[in-house]
Amino acid sequence: MADTQPWVLHVDLDQFIVAVEVLRKPELKGRPVIVGGRGDPTERAVVASASYEAREFGVDSGMPLRVAAKRCPDAVLLPSDPTAYDEASEHVMATLREVRQPDGRLVVVEVMGWDEAFVGVTTEDPEAFATVIQDAVLEATELWCTVGIGDNKLRAKLATGFGKPRGRFRLTAANWYEVMGDRPTDALWGIGRKTARKLAELGYTTVRDLAAADADVLAGRLGPTMGPWYRHVGNGYGSKEVVGTPYVPRSRSRETTFQENLTDPARIREEVAVLAGRITEDVRTEGRPAARIAVKVRFAPFFTHTRSMTLPEPTSDGAAIERAALTVLDLFDDDRPVRLLGVRCVF
Repeated sequence: MADTQPWVLHVDLDQFIVAVEVLRKPELKGRPVIVGGRGDPTERAVVASASYEAREFGVDSGMPLRVAAKRCPDAVLLPSDPTAYDEASEHVMATLREVRQPDGRLVVVEVMGWDEAFVGVTTEDPEAFATVIQDAVLEATELWCTVGIGDNKLRAKLATGFGKPRGRFRLTAANWYEVMGDRPTDALWGIGRKTARKLAELGYTTVRDLAAADADVLAGRLGPTMGPWYRHVGNGYGSKEVVGTPYVPRSRSRETTFQENLTDPARIREEVAVLAGRITEDVRTEGRPAARIAVKVRFAPFFTHTRSMTLPEPTSDGAAIERAALTVLDLFDDDRPVRLLGVRCVF
């Protein structure tokens, strides 16, 4: 008989945004569906989510909506409806919190966002328990999910990708190198393309390379904290603790995509000030002062850059937030036309 032990499960809803839309419009089931902006490819917007059928045409999240429409001309384009996704997510998370472990205790649920959460459970058969979770979510919400099984959060999170869609996959210390060893470093959670390029410059191109990397070399190139941490990730190490606290966003952001590029500096400053005002409203609604302000600028045709600054002290004062946003805007020295502006506050 297998030993009873603690496991971390990563529950990830399959094509969540599209799935919510299909529940509201069942006739779309099995069709290529793209959600983003106001659903109009003639306007500037990006893909929020795409169905698996649309993804077969190369459509992916973050892609300009007009490009997605060209790649998949038969797709149904829908406007984004965050309120509906909030409600669906809350229903899923409430369902997870009602699931009981084999010993009768409720599972521990750590919400990570709209469509994902870590679940802590003690069981001798994590695959069977993953099926219990999938069945519970499907019965309560009509949404499918994939469950990654791991001996820590990192491995559970990565395992989900191997189980997509609607499946289960176990990734632990026992099969870490077999599954991940020969994959590129950006297959790891927390390592993006830019970092992967820096690692490649040092000769570390695979997860196995990174796991055996010289910590001092990594520290010298990527910093004394992050450098050794990347080696840590390469070995699949991570936290095993699932914290059952409500999900609280660490930041709030507001952004606007302009249908015509902005070229007038005064108009750009005016728009940033408007966004700062909207952020101030969010800060006051949250009841948490802003500690850091960031500004995102997307230059034509599609180059996005972000700058930020830490405030002298956390504040909910609108004038201070606007002043900080405009100060950050001044850090940009690019005079190309602007197609998108965003302001974000970090609590």
